[in-house]
Amino acid sequence: MSGSAKQLQFKLVLLGESAVGKSSLVLRFVKDQFDDYRESTIGAAFLTQTVKLDDQTTVKFEIWDTAGQERYKSLAPMYYRNAHCAVVVYDVTQPQSLEKAKSWIKELQRQADPNIVIALAGNKVDLAATRRGVPKEDAQRYAEEEKLLFLETSAKDSSNVSELFTMIARKLPLEQASNSAAAGGVGGAAQRRGAGSAGRQGGGVDLRGNQGASGNQDACNC
Repeated sequence: MSGSAKQLQFKLVLLGESAVGKSSLVLRFVKDQFDDYRESTIGAAFLTQTVKLDDQTTVKFEIWDTAGQERYKSLAPMYYRNAHCAVVVYDVTQPQSLEKAKSWIKELQRQADPNIVIALAGNKVDLAATRRGVPKEDAQRYAEEEKLLFLETSAKDSSNVSELFTMIARKLPLEQASNSAAAGGVGGAAQRRGAGSAGRQGGGVDLRGNQGASGNQDACNC
């Protein structure tokens, strides 16, 4: 990289079953907040946040937090299309949520950009002492086999949340992105691909259409 500081933009998508805590992870990362009860995401929500890796390099994540309900599954490809990185989230207290995460990972491996950086996040680790349903070793072994990044996190107590996104940022093709920006490209992000016009923190996209969905509260998404 050159001697001048650069901000490089990358598109990130969150995937996973409903109520595993995707929105809570993003809220903790972007605003350092946590709500015990959050309304279910409808379609997807868009937020941005930066990670400073060193004095010369800042990564700006354009984050698409997708709905986990099955009725929105068909919309997911338009969010992970052209994404540079993905966080696939499961709930460490719910073994079936890891199986769902594995299916998302297979879909990304088949259909997303072949160079996408994928992180597997086992959320709600604050409950692991009394309610763990997924052994850490099993998830870690799977992540190693599939060449994924892996961390257990807690949106509730903030454990490993910033570490997760920093780890992803360090795996991104920063040099390539910097060179693209210097050549008059788009900062290595193709950063407006699929991002629509939402360029602010905390924006939302309502894709209910005629599905009659409402923002009813699910169980705790921590």
